[in-house]
Amino acid sequence: MRWFALPALLMFLAPAAAPAADAPLNHDDVAWLQRVTFGADAATVARFRELGKRRFLDEQLDPKGDALPANVRAQIMSFDAISQPLTTQMDSVRDQYKAIKDLPDGDAQQQAKKALQKQGNDYAQQAQQAQLLQAVYDERQLREQLVWFWLNHFSVFQQKGRVRWLVADYAQNTIRPHALGKFRDLVMATLKSPAMLEYLDNAQNARDKINENYARELMELHTLGVNSGYTQEDVQQLARILTGVGVNFDNEPRRLRPQWQALYVREGVFEFNPARHDFGDKVFLGQTIHGSGFAEVEKAVDLIVRSPACATFVSTHLARYFVSDNPPPALIEHMARTFRHTDGDIAEVMRTMLTSKEFEASLGKRYKDPTQFVVSSMRLAYEGVAIPNARPMINWLNALGQAPFGRITPDGWPLSDTEWSSSGQMSKRFEIARSIGSGANHLFDLDEDGKRHTGGFPQLASRTYYDTIEPFLNAKTRDALGQSSSQQEWNTFLLSSPDFNYH
Repeated sequence: MRWFALPALLMFLAPAAAPAADAPLNHDDVAWLQRVTFGADAATVARFRELGKRRFLDEQLDPKGDALPANVRAQIMSFDAISQPLTTQMDSVRDQYKAIKDLPDGDAQQQAKKALQKQGNDYAQQAQQAQLLQAVYDERQLREQLVWFWLNHFSVFQQKGRVRWLVADYAQNTIRPHALGKFRDLVMATLKSPAMLEYLDNAQNARDKINENYARELMELHTLGVNSGYTQEDVQQLARILTGVGVNFDNEPRRLRPQWQALYVREGVFEFNPARHDFGDKVFLGQTIHGSGFAEVEKAVDLIVRSPACATFVSTHLARYFVSDNPPPALIEHMARTFRHTDGDIAEVMRTMLTSKEFEASLGKRYKDPTQFVVSSMRLAYEGVAIPNARPMINWLNALGQAPFGRITPDGWPLSDTEWSSSGQMSKRFEIARSIGSGANHLFDLDEDGKRHTGGFPQLASRTYYDTIEPFLNAKTRDALGQSSSQQEWNTFLLSSPDFNYH
C-alpha cells in the first residue's frame, strides 16, 4: 500500500549547468548529500537538482525560517511545552509547588506531587517529540544536524530538578537560533539558559558559596578542552565571575541596594543578581577583569572564544561528528583558521569542512549513530506522510542508548563509530528496522487508547530509493533483498543493511 505518489524528480545540477532531467544521479553527489542531511528524501533531492551542489550548500548554511510541512508545524505547536512562554510554564510550576507545600501530609499531597512530576515528564517528552519531528521533516537538514550536535555538545539532562520543564525552551530558543551563527553568541545563549544553569548548578553559585561546576564544564567540555592551557585557578576565577548568574523562578523583583539596581539583568527566567555577585577583581586566562557585574561574564566569554584553543577544540568536535573519529589534522587546522578569521562563524567553518577533500574522502565510511539511523529511516519510510505520534521514535532511541536530553553526565553522547557498532546495537537496529518496515510501530496512534489513522506498512522502494540507494547497493545486500519473502521483510533488510547504516 502506498500513502502518496512521489512527484517526478528533476536532475541534479552541477554548479555550472544542469544535466538532463532524467540523467542518473552522480554517486559522489549522492554520498555528499546523504552526509550533509539526515538522509535524502524526495524534496531534498529535488532541491539539490534545482540548485546544484554549491547553491544547495549556500541555502543550507543560511536557512530562512523553517521548511516544515504545515501539518507538522501545527503538530509541534500543539505541544504546551513549545507553545507556552517559559515564564508562563514556570509560574504554573511555582504555584503548584506552593499549593503542594500548603497541603497536609498524606495521600492528597502525594498525589499532587505525582501529578506535577508527570506534567514535567510530559513536557520533556513533548520537547523530545518536537526535536525528532523537526529532524525528520524540516528540509533545512544541515541546521537540523547541527541542532542535534549542539544539543549534545552543550548537553543537559532532563531528569535533574526542573530541567524537564526547561528543555523545550532550551532546544527551540537557545540552540536552534544560533546553530549556524557565531559561536560566541551560542555560548552566551547557553550561559543564559535556565536549563544549563539549573543542570550545572550555577543557579546556586554565589559570592559566599562558590560552585565551580559550570565554570569547569564551560571550559573543559564547551569551549577549550582539557590540556588547552587553562589551570584550576582559571576555573576558580571563572566561577567567581559567574557568581550571581542564575534563574528567577519566583517571578518577583529583587530587593537590591541602590548601587546594584542598574546592574540587575532579567531576561525571562534568567537573571543576573548583583547581590549574589563577587565584585572583586579576577585574573582569568592571564587577563585582569575588574569587578563590574555581568560585563565581567561577557569579557570572560570573549577571552575564551578568541583563544586559538577554542577554534581548534570546536573544529575538532565538528569534524569528529561529520567526518571521522580521527579527523585529519590538516582539516582541523583549516577549519580552525576559518574559525579565527571569521570570529567564530559556524556556517563558514562548516563550509570549509563540507567543501574539503578530506570530507569527500570520508563519504560512505561513517557509521550512523542511533539518531542518524532512526531519523534517516523515518525520512525514507515516511517522506510526505506526517506521523501523529513521535513517541515510538523516543522509545527506539532509548533502546539504542541515545535518547534526546537523556545523557546524565555533561559530556554528551559519544561521537565515535565504535560506541554504536556493537553486536547488541546492531541487533536492536534490526528490531527497529522490522518495526518501521512492517508498519507495526504505533506511529499512527492518535491517543493513549490506541486510536489510529488508517495506515499500512511503508513502501521503501520509492523514487528516492531508486535515485539515491538502489544504484549503489553492494552484491550481498542485493542478494539479501532478493531473498525477502514479503515487502515488509524487504523493508527490514534494507534498513538493516550496511549500505543504509553507513553514510
